[in-house]
Amino acid sequence: MMAERPPADLAIARNRQISSITRQLIELIQRIWRTLSAATIADDLEGEAGAAIVAAVVAGQITAAQGAQAFVAGAMAEQGASAIPEALLIAEAFGGIAPDGGPLETLLFLPAIGVQSRLAAGMTAEQAMIGGLADMARYAATSVADAGRSADQTGMTAQRGCVAYMRVVTLPACSRCIVLAGQMYSYSEGFLRHPNCDCQTLPLREAEWAAVQTPEQLYASMSEAERRRVFTVSGSDAIDAGADVGQVVNARRGMSVAHLYGRNLQVTSEATTKRSIYGGRLRRAGGEFAKVSGQRYSRSTTPRLMPEEIFRIADDRDEQLRLLRRYGYIV
Repeated sequence: MMAERPPADLAIARNRQISSITRQLIELIQRIWRTLSAATIADDLEGEAGAAIVAAVVAGQITAAQGAQAFVAGAMAEQGASAIPEALLIAEAFGGIAPDGGPLETLLFLPAIGVQSRLAAGMTAEQAMIGGLADMARYAATSVADAGRSADQTGMTAQRGCVAYMRVVTLPACSRCIVLAGQMYSYSEGFLRHPNCDCQTLPLREAEWAAVQTPEQLYASMSEAERRRVFTVSGSDAIDAGADVGQVVNARRGMSVAHLYGRNLQVTSEATTKRSIYGGRLRRAGGEFAKVSGQRYSRSTTPRLMPEEIFRIADDRDEQLRLLRRYGYIV
């Protein structure tokens, strides 16, 4: 028999925490953006203003990650499970990485290209800059929310009492999120998200949830028109042809791919310099580094797995914890 579900208050509070971090970040970005010019936007974002925005977003990511372990421990304690984690999360490991796994600096330069494109299309400088600010706000908010969720899932893995999570949706929300509200997944199952998604996880102790529909069951119950509206025509065609729903919906695209552990896996080059936590561990273990043209520090020649790839390929929690330690997300 399924245990009574805990209230979603903790998840809602965590959502508000991330939202507060994001609001403060966007306010700072707006202040910086007001000092920039459409005519010099590329130079501005390659210079001190761009560095200030990147630093602010990294700080927001780390702050979001810092709250993860307390959030998971609180959820476990509320359900009568041990609140003591098996490993400690390294919040700094979640900073500086874009939602697509690439360099955050690259993502946060894209608004400059957007401004230039709008100018070329005939928009006024003011219109182009407003659009560029909207782009920057979206990228920044998504980067912070994604870092928080990734840290939450890592925290769940480090808490053996946690076996699942429930998706908590706070309105307003898009149809992709609404159809998944209240659904439960294994603690290591990837979180379906998209740019600007602010849905939250609620860590659960429950071991069974047979009565809860899976994403595939939800998709099967939808009309063809609703499928095409929610997943797009090409997305629904791909799912009908056998594609995984999570891979179609998941907003994390564009990561580089490396052949590791006998398969092609998504990796990131971020936080792999000798000065990073992961890089320092790798250096002490005899790892190799190489200078990358145009970059200040040498980077590891060994790809770094993203947390969601670790959850996907590892067979059990012990292996997940081993890989999370190896790649510098926990200690």
